[in-house]
Amino acid sequence: MRISILLSLIWLSAGTASLQAASEADFTAAYSAAEAANKEAGAIRNQWTTTAATLAAAKKAAAEGNFDAAVASSREAEALARASIFQAKSEKELWKDMEIR
Repeated sequence: MRISILLSLIWLSAGTASLQAASEADFTAAYSAAEAANKEAGAIRNQWTTTAATLAAAKKAAAEGNFDAAVASSREAEALARASIFQAKSEKELWKDMEIR
């Protein structure tokens, strides 16, 4: 439940960033941020496959020159990666609450 709320908040903030057409520089910045978050998720061994698929979609859209879609996919991938990081960190502590005492 917490992850879906976090994803919703991140998605909403990413979606309201700009109403202008995205440029290649916007894509590069957004993709770099998404890749960095995905690498962080990998470092804690909790990368989601949906993040990799969304990163691939971003690259494909950029290759086709559709930078609006590429930036949107990059931001979605970053949100997914950050949610996977949040999940890993939360579960690292929350499992203790499930312990039978």
